[in-house]
Amino acid sequence: MTDSSSFSKSYNPDVLCCLANLSSDEVFTPPDIANAMLDLLPQELFQNPDTKFLDPCCKSGVFLREIAKRLIKGLEPVFPDLQERLNHIFKKQLYGIAPTTLTSLISRRSLYCSKDADSEYSVVHFDSPEGNIRFSNTRHIWKNGRCIFCGASKDVYDRECGLESHAYELIHLNKPEELFDMKFDVIIGNPPYQLNTFSETEIENKKKKQKNKQARPIYNLFVEQAKKLDPRYLCMIIPSRWFAGGMGLDDFRQSMMNDRGISRIVDYTNSKDCFPDISVSGGVCYFLRERDRSGDCEFTNITNDEKDSMVRPLNEFGTLVRFNKAVSIIHKIQSKHDAKLEEMISSLMPYGLSTSYRGKKNPPAEDALTLYSSDGISYITRSEICKGLESVDAYKILVSKTCAEHAGEPGKDGKFKVIPSSMKVLVPGEICTHSYFFVGCWKDRAQAENALSYLRTKFVRFLMLLCVSGYGLSKLVFQFVPMQDFSKPWTDEELYAKYGISAKEIAFIDSMIRPMEGDD
Repeated sequence: MTDSSSFSKSYNPDVLCCLANLSSDEVFTPPDIANAMLDLLPQELFQNPDTKFLDPCCKSGVFLREIAKRLIKGLEPVFPDLQERLNHIFKKQLYGIAPTTLTSLISRRSLYCSKDADSEYSVVHFDSPEGNIRFSNTRHIWKNGRCIFCGASKDVYDRECGLESHAYELIHLNKPEELFDMKFDVIIGNPPYQLNTFSETEIENKKKKQKNKQARPIYNLFVEQAKKLDPRYLCMIIPSRWFAGGMGLDDFRQSMMNDRGISRIVDYTNSKDCFPDISVSGGVCYFLRERDRSGDCEFTNITNDEKDSMVRPLNEFGTLVRFNKAVSIIHKIQSKHDAKLEEMISSLMPYGLSTSYRGKKNPPAEDALTLYSSDGISYITRSEICKGLESVDAYKILVSKTCAEHAGEPGKDGKFKVIPSSMKVLVPGEICTHSYFFVGCWKDRAQAENALSYLRTKFVRFLMLLCVSGYGLSKLVFQFVPMQDFSKPWTDEELYAKYGISAKEIAFIDSMIRPMEGDD
């Protein structure tokens, strides 16, 4: 018989607060966030001895542990004897899948008070070491150098059997329902966010290696597989980058935005407000999906410790707008039916020159083109570019494709700059590499300068912020920015008057956007 007081002591939430994250991709969930997510569920679930819970991506075991604590209290009237209650809860209600060997041991230690569920130290004795927290060292299935399930690179993850393959079991199955011969009422967890993949090319002459790294999101795969298990309630915490799509997330974004079963979303603009020790580009969010309901979603955004909630449809715009106070501003702009500035944005490789492309230090000919790259200025001939010839001899605005904010996070003052202040007008004969894109294509320099004044306004940068999902900028972040008459320069005051932006809405924009360098 386990003493009730000793059991409560073994469930010390401070222990899991102190765990260091395995990586920025496999993030331990703080106990307070796990409990906030559990608070979204109907609390009568924790009073029902038939409710079954699954964490399909156990890392610290925090979700199962906190569920157990609620069940222990909620089922006391049903099982007055504590040991009988524990046996029922751990053996018939709580299940988990661990992504790695290490996390399986940590999760069992958190839940059973022993890394081996059949140990004499386990709160409840199982007939196997894993108990109800399983781990299988699943292998990737390769085709053309990539895993057919998660897209992992064979060069990186084709490892010896004794090494972790990071082929997470749930997302490497065509029929995930075959994992367990049961239905789950609740699936809840914090899935791995991405797989870091890279290709490596040796450059023999320079005797060095060039690495092109790319992170492939996989959290969407966990959500999609969990839906196939058809739980009554699905609750997961994931990066918020899906709000704007991109990086293979467009279909996932459409699915989520059109899912009328999603009843709650809690979004953290700055991931450090949720996970203090790491930066997750674009912030993080957790959501509740209810299988048996259909309706609008209560969307809550938390920015600079301020919480703002609104019940609204998620699919009103092409991007899921995270700031509720911005919705009325967008409505006012769209009522004018102006063309969109995104029609004047170049592609992300406007002249077919990669980020690493460099010209010569000195002009090779009288008609040489000036090339802007991340290293500065160099010179190339026209014959070296394969696209964008129609804009070479025009005026345009050079914009870095890197967002001005680190991981989409606000500065210490809680405000965003969004777009780099290094924007400048390119004159005819000036072009750029993949490190930049450009706005417009004018024969008149005055129009380009007027457009530059427009891009520097808080009005434009606020509308861009609504579509920023991470480090990078592209034409997609301009989807809410209206076109203007560039025969004149623009100020925020003129734009606010044109679109009828109220004093309250202006105050909100001012609270979010920093002045650009050089502005009064």
